Parts: sequence; C-alpha cells; structure tokens
Amino acid sequence: MEHETGGSIFYTLWDFFIPAFNCPHRVDRLGALGDGGKWICGVDRLAMKHDPCVVYSFGVNHDSSFEAAFLTRAPNCQIWGYDFSVSSWGPEITENPALAPLCHFNAYALGAEDKPHDSPPTYTIDTLMKMNGHKFIDILKIDIEGGEFETLAQFVEPYLRPDGPGLPIGQLEIEIHAWANNGDFEKFLTWWENLERGGLRPFWTEPNIIYVSHLRTRPDLAEYSFINVKERHALIADGY
Repeated sequence: MEHETGGSIFYTLWDFFIPAFNCPHRVDRLGALGDGGKWICGVDRLAMKHDPCVVYSFGVNHDSSFEAAFLTRAPNCQIWGYDFSVSSWGPEITENPALAPLCHFNAYALGAEDKPHDSPPTYTIDTLMKMNGHKFIDILKIDIEGGEFETLAQFVEPYLRPDGPGLPIGQLEIEIHAWANNGDFEKFLTWWENLERGGLRPFWTEPNIIYVSHLRTRPDLAEYSFINVKERHALIADGY
C-alpha cells in the first residue's frame, strides 16, 4: 500500500490514481463532515430530471446524512438502500417525514453473485435493479468495507467492450478500502483500469484521514467520485 525509500520520500496507492477528469457541472459535498460525506457532480442537474431519478446506496450503517442532504436538494429523486448490519436508515431519514417516503431499505448484502437463501441474503447490482424495475441508476454509492472490488468487477465485466453499451449508471461514489491484498498495486491497477474501460472517470477524491488519525493506522481508505462518460445520461447530455 505505501512505500518509503531510504530517504524521506513516502507515497501511497492514492498518489498514482488521481482524479484526472472534470465534472462538467457544479460539484457539491453532501453529508457529514469527515466520514460519511460524498462529492456529487451536478446535483441541481439531477434535480431537474424529466426521467425518474434513482439512487442506490450500499452501506448505510447509522449515518444517512448524505442521503438526507441529497434529497433535500433533489426531492424528485428516490433512494434504494441496502445494509445487512442495520435494520433501517439513520435518523436523518427516519425522523424526517418529508424524506422517509422517498427512501426504501432492505437488509441485504451486496455481492458478486446471488445467494438469496444466505443470511443475510446477498444480491448483485444487476439483480437488485431487475427486482426494482430499474434500467438506470443516476448515483451508485458504495461503502461496503472491501467488498467493492469483487462486486464492481462483476458489475462492469459485461460492459468492457469498446463498441459495447455503457454502464447503466451516471456516477459512482465509493469509499475504497485498500487494506490487505486489496492494496496490491498490480491487482488494484487491473481493477481500476476495468472501471475506466467501462466508461468511469474519476473527478474527485478525498482520503479518509479520520481513519488514520483515530486508529493510528495506514491511509488505506479513500473516497472517490466517478462520472460515466460512455453512456448518455443527465450529466453529459440534454433531454433527460
């Protein structure tokens, strides 16, 4: 994950994966300061969508500050949330009568294959989209403690052909957990390049410094925001 030379040079994995793309609209940080907030491209653009505005949030824990802040800005949207470690949204949603009807929750796990009879039940992104009747996700938010590697590898695989369709998402908000073998450079590079082959381009990053300072550990966690440039959607085309 990190490397230190015989001198004083120190670098991390994140130094090699910089957000080299620009969101073509305003970028806003929504949600709690520190851990929990997300950098979003074109919130106001999504708030004016003609088509249904759909958000998927994997990894809710007890903090729904991002979801609440987003819906306050874009009340035409709805959010589908999944987290097997809790039984509901956080108080930012459950205690707000205006936002609660816009949010749907299930205590499911996200995985690379469907295991509906497991405890907790596990589903892929594709299966959940079919269950919900969705063909496109405007914002896909993932914070699943390292499970993002296997899950996203499976999700993007059908969309890797240069002449094929784009991923059915507008943008990806993800906390990357590069601990243990996930921080292996060659393995991480292959995973990252497949995200790019699927059309995703990073436009923002925020290292999780709270994780470092609170636990006195390595900088293994970082938030990244990606925009999909391969598929036509509200952030890169008019008429949506």
